[in-house]
Amino acid sequence: MIGAVGASQEHITKTPGVCGGKARIAGSRIRVMDIVVWHEHQKQTPDEIVQSFPQLTHAEIHAAMAYYFDNREEIAELFEKSRLMDEYGKTQPSRFRDAARVRGLAD
Repeated sequence: MIGAVGASQEHITKTPGVCGGKARIAGSRIRVMDIVVWHEHQKQTPDEIVQSFPQLTHAEIHAAMAYYFDNREEIAELFEKSRLMDEYGKTQPSRFRDAARVRGLAD
C-alpha cells in the first residue's frame, strides 16, 4: 500500500497506475472523490452507498470522508481537473461524434 494516510490508512490507498494514482478505497477502484460525490453532492447516506456498493463497508466510507476532510484541497483540484477535461472533451473534434452527426444520432 503506497501513500496511506492517518487513521484511514487501512482503508485508503494511492497506487501509481491504479485510478491514476488517486486516493481510493484499498482493494477497489472506488476513489475517495466518488464517495464524496455520492455523499456530499448526491446526499446519499453511508447506508445508501453500502446498499448500492455492497463490497464497501461503513468503515471504508467513513475513512474516505475523513480523508476528504483532511485533504480538501487535493480533492478539490481533482474535481477541477475532471471538470476541465469534460469541457475539453466537449469542444474538441471527435470522429465518433462526427460520425454520429452524419447519421443524425447527435446534435
